[in-house]
Amino acid sequence: MLSTLQPAATGVLLKRSWGANRALTLLGVSMLLLLVATVPLIVLDAREITGVGAWIKPTKFAISGAIYAFTFVWMLSLIRGHRRLVSFVGLVSAGTFMLEIVLIVVQVVRGTTSHFNYTSAFNAAVFSAMGVAITVFWAMTFIAALLLARQEMPERALATGIRAGLFLSLIGMAVAFLMVVPTAEQQAAADSGVPAIIGAHSVGVADGGPGLPLVDWSTRGGDLRVPHFFGLHALQALPLVGWLVQRRSRRLGERRSVALVRLAALAYLALIGLFTWQALRGQSVVAPDALTLAALGGIGLATAAGVAGAMKLLPAR
Repeated sequence: MLSTLQPAATGVLLKRSWGANRALTLLGVSMLLLLVATVPLIVLDAREITGVGAWIKPTKFAISGAIYAFTFVWMLSLIRGHRRLVSFVGLVSAGTFMLEIVLIVVQVVRGTTSHFNYTSAFNAAVFSAMGVAITVFWAMTFIAALLLARQEMPERALATGIRAGLFLSLIGMAVAFLMVVPTAEQQAAADSGVPAIIGAHSVGVADGGPGLPLVDWSTRGGDLRVPHFFGLHALQALPLVGWLVQRRSRRLGERRSVALVRLAALAYLALIGLFTWQALRGQSVVAPDALTLAALGGIGLATAAGVAGAMKLLPAR
């Protein structure tokens, strides 16, 4: 029974998604197909790029792209009016992400890195194009965030989670700009006209060293992909928090519900800041020092105090 319902339910969801935004739905389906193609290649293709399997990166982007596409379709479907602008945002967002993934795959096929690669004119052109694409992508997300900030939604806790998730994802995307800052050695090479790698995910160690499974976050030094990842996926995490709180809004009351989601957003923002600070200090996310742990504890205590205050001071109705 369940096996017959699941494909039908998936078909209905895809049909609704297609009706809401064709470009983003096509992106999501394409990313799922790419995932199916790249997972076997991780095993079949023994090549490594910067110390990890060549097809790990496209696989990660395929997963992230599929999640993003269908999340963004849902969010854009909540906007009433502005039909042409919403369609434009979806189309450009899908197009820029697709360009990014195509260029990543091209570089994998060529056996070289896509990011920070200025070792040839072609490689530099690829990374420059990716930089333009992600900047436009950020701008489209910002437009969507502004539209949803003005959109009236009856479920206030959920609405708060959606809006917070969008704005925090913008901060997470912006963390990536820290990655393109060259080290002293890279700057010297660039100044001398020597083709080089300029920028890095890691801080204090070279890219390509020991890392966590799949995500490849450095276990020896700082890694800006950590706050980048957490920031990006605020797009899913905060709406989920808003939905969970909304389900209990009759018992909690509207003001408490909204306050709790706002506190969750502030705590999430603090974590993005903490992970960024930790990475810039050259410290691995799996090896926090006493200062990092103290800051993490402070975030936890402040959040707990905020929740307690909201439950005590705000009326249930």
